[in-house]
Amino acid sequence: MGNFQIDFGKRDRVVGIDLGTTNSLVAFMDLTGPKVIPDPSGSNLVPSVVAVSPDGAIVAGPEARRMLITHPERTVYSVKRLMGRGLADVGEELKLFPFRIAEGSESVIQLLLGDRKLTPPEVSAHVLRHLKRNAEEFLGEPVTKAVITVPAYFNDAQRQATKDAGRIAGLDVLRLVNEPTAASLAYGLDKRKDGIVAVYDFGGGTFDISILKLHEGIFEVLATNGDTHLGGDDIDNLLLRIALEDIASEWELNAPLDPEGVQRLRRAVIEAKESLSFFPSARIELEYQGHAYRREIDRALLEKLIAPIIDRTLGPCRQCLRDSGLTPEQIDEVVMVGGSTRIPMVRSAVEALFRSHPHTDLNPDEVVALGAAVQAAILSGEVEDKLLLDVTPLSLGIETMGGVVSKLIHRNSTIPASATESFTTAVDGQRNVLIHVLQGERELARDCRSLARFDLKDIDPVPAGMARIEVRFLIDANGILSVTAVDKRTGKETGVEVKPSYGLTDEQVEKMILESFEKAGEDFAARQVLEARVEADNILRATDKAKQNDAWLALSDAERAAIDRAINELLVVYHAEDHRLILQKIESLNAATQKLAETMMNAAVGTALKGTHI
Repeated sequence: MGNFQIDFGKRDRVVGIDLGTTNSLVAFMDLTGPKVIPDPSGSNLVPSVVAVSPDGAIVAGPEARRMLITHPERTVYSVKRLMGRGLADVGEELKLFPFRIAEGSESVIQLLLGDRKLTPPEVSAHVLRHLKRNAEEFLGEPVTKAVITVPAYFNDAQRQATKDAGRIAGLDVLRLVNEPTAASLAYGLDKRKDGIVAVYDFGGGTFDISILKLHEGIFEVLATNGDTHLGGDDIDNLLLRIALEDIASEWELNAPLDPEGVQRLRRAVIEAKESLSFFPSARIELEYQGHAYRREIDRALLEKLIAPIIDRTLGPCRQCLRDSGLTPEQIDEVVMVGGSTRIPMVRSAVEALFRSHPHTDLNPDEVVALGAAVQAAILSGEVEDKLLLDVTPLSLGIETMGGVVSKLIHRNSTIPASATESFTTAVDGQRNVLIHVLQGERELARDCRSLARFDLKDIDPVPAGMARIEVRFLIDANGILSVTAVDKRTGKETGVEVKPSYGLTDEQVEKMILESFEKAGEDFAARQVLEARVEADNILRATDKAKQNDAWLALSDAERAAIDRAINELLVVYHAEDHRLILQKIESLNAATQKLAETMMNAAVGTALKGTHI
């Protein structure tokens, strides 16, 4: 146990929960360390499956998995892949699931199970209730507080959906913890040395890679990346499609295999896949409605089929290394998490990329739950001398003049995090300011994701540039963003907790990051042009205002003509795509108006000093 101090005084019990795509687990901390709580049958893994029985009762876990075979139309699985997502995001995948969608489902999916309608958070809540019951029976006491793990790349909507599920299940969710971070905590119990660790988490429905720095009991996430829509399910679906094509051909079916047949075949495919992690060959077997299907599959064929899927995990790994500024040789240890990491080809690919033999001491199915139990013990005060720092995966900012993004919290910033920046108004007498919150890596607002818009109303109607609007971003420990805006002159304040509409896909997240690199030069050039135009707007507005002043009449005809000529030259190049040209003409106008500015200043000073004796 190293230097951990564990205190089991009278404290509220907090459990750690790994809410997984395929299976879920609940764990707690005892005197010897974190332990997974088994269900009454002795199994540590609870299937993340929920069903509605013919009499209307909702069941979860092993009983629901049995109904997946007998009543597939009343059963839902892998719902984690639907959490916080809209129908448009998962339309293709739903074709592989026997799920019926309620009419009107758009931003929030509603699943039809028999005559019941359940949203993904409600489905997950039933899995969480099952885990809560198991924990209460095992520990002999009520369990109301929990730490729940999520993929590091879950966006705000997906995290909110997870917290909603916990609340529906009667749990006070004290913290959402990134799964790779939880795994690092579990390994931290017996890996007390300093170093850099890469956590490769390849589960049923999601993939995450995180690089962490361990130093004197502090776990700091240096960078994180991943794909919220990539996992062992993709391998299952690939093999299932091949088997369905075989069956349609061999059995000469006039219609596709019915839902019960598809689920029986899925089970056979998964069993064969799992066998191939330990044996050179396996057989997919299905007997259904008087037909028999048998297909031998060896490891070489499986590896050929799944190579593109495994390849998709390596891109985020390379990006994570770049983000952390590290080379593979600087990684001291690689931790493998998730059931899919049992596949020999996955371990070989990871070893080749990081040039280090991956660490697989702990059960890859249990390591995240064990880490969640450690975090739970930290929050309850049972474990001391331990600190954990997480990061936010995408930059956050607001839109400013000209459609440019001002980033307040940068990608891979440690959370909890806050940032404050002051802005001003662009128009004289402006009463309202629109705050447009954005997420992404690009320089222009149009290329980033819009998270929220809100108005700061009734600010002081002062001249342009005089107002002081302070915008504050705060990301809490769960990665949820709050934004407030304050008029510093009046104290007027407004804000919003950003709950983005469901539907940021993994492809969009990856695209945002890749485009920020690919188009960095183009974006920077566009930003320079827009900023030059904003500067041009300011000087043109100021000059136009100055021409209404008596000082304008005090200038000679030649001086006034020079200013008008400089204004026209600036207007001619205003829409050019060369920021240097615009700035050059701004300088010319500045020079032409220098005497006008001095005359106005002298007049203002003279007025201020009138009647004053020194």
